[in-house]
Amino acid sequence: MNARERYREALLFGKPDKVPFTPGGPRESTRARWEKEGLADATKYMSELYKILGIQPEPSTHPHTTPGVSFQMIPKFEEKVLEHKDGHYIVSDWMGAITEISDEYDYTYIRSARDFVTRKWHKFPVETRADWEEMKKRFDPTTPGRYPDDFEERCKVLADPKRDYTASIHFNGPFWQLREWCGMEGLCVLMADDPVFVLEMCAFWGNFVLKTMEPILAKANLDKVGISEDMAYKAHSMISPAMVRKFLQPCYDLWVPAIKASGCPIIDMDSDGYIGELIPIWIESGINVCDPIEVAAHNDIVAFREQFGRDIGYTGGVDKRAIAKGGQVIADEIDRVLPVIKDGGYIPGCDHGVPHDISWPNFVDYARLLARATGWI
Repeated sequence: MNARERYREALLFGKPDKVPFTPGGPRESTRARWEKEGLADATKYMSELYKILGIQPEPSTHPHTTPGVSFQMIPKFEEKVLEHKDGHYIVSDWMGAITEISDEYDYTYIRSARDFVTRKWHKFPVETRADWEEMKKRFDPTTPGRYPDDFEERCKVLADPKRDYTASIHFNGPFWQLREWCGMEGLCVLMADDPVFVLEMCAFWGNFVLKTMEPILAKANLDKVGISEDMAYKAHSMISPAMVRKFLQPCYDLWVPAIKASGCPIIDMDSDGYIGELIPIWIESGINVCDPIEVAAHNDIVAFREQFGRDIGYTGGVDKRAIAKGGQVIADEIDRVLPVIKDGGYIPGCDHGVPHDISWPNFVDYARLLARATGWI
């Protein structure tokens, strides 16, 4: 069974020969720690794990590519530092927001999650309807550059039924995207004070994503479509389930039928925080996998399986705090999730990016336990 077949079988409650081995990815500070602890090149940590654990890598024998399509704004805003003092940068970022970040990091950390970096937002690009009319111009599915010049060739490779690696696309859900436009507080206020405006923005985003996605769905053969929402705190969703159904679910209900009609079998919702009150809505909409199932946010994957049965699968779900403690604590944690691994519809791994309080020796011990639980050793 190749990696692609195994991935599908594992998440769709099939019969994989073994469950994919995905212990999790370290951030920049974690890799720096591991190199101090003796790992020669932490960017190649998986290769080293394979050697230590005696696992034979399974390299793909087919040409790798992706659709290469951008769901981001085109053009982006000009990025520039507005101020640097008292240990902080204040930056006008590529999304049009005014953002503050510690100068412990290069200001370009604003662009991507290279490490665990705290940021502060001072201003967001959509405060008025005039701002919104200007923002819409940056999200045209037909804008030059949205699709790569070799898009057709890429899709031919991805349509090959013999392809042995997974292919996917990923884009923001409506909550995530509107929060980038309006800010968390601004969006929540609008949901209460001007719901018609919020519904208008959600409908625009839903149609933009659908139109951008349709050529990919028609010409490639995807294994997964990923949606990012990050719409929950430690104990609850950021907005009520009723508001999710009102504002967000129409987008899901627009996208999911098109994705399923294309033959793509996995629709994966990514949200940090406690997602127990959101999972029923995702299931209603046909979303069949979610992640990362953060244990510190009171998510219990064993309880979720009892509550929701096989209506939804999971990735992640292994408590990063237990990995950091190591020893019997991580052994007990793997034992805790083992019934869900055996039941199927689950690819276990660290329940978010691997933080720097996890040592390289503890990560190796955890990976060994995970490899045994998933059938690799």
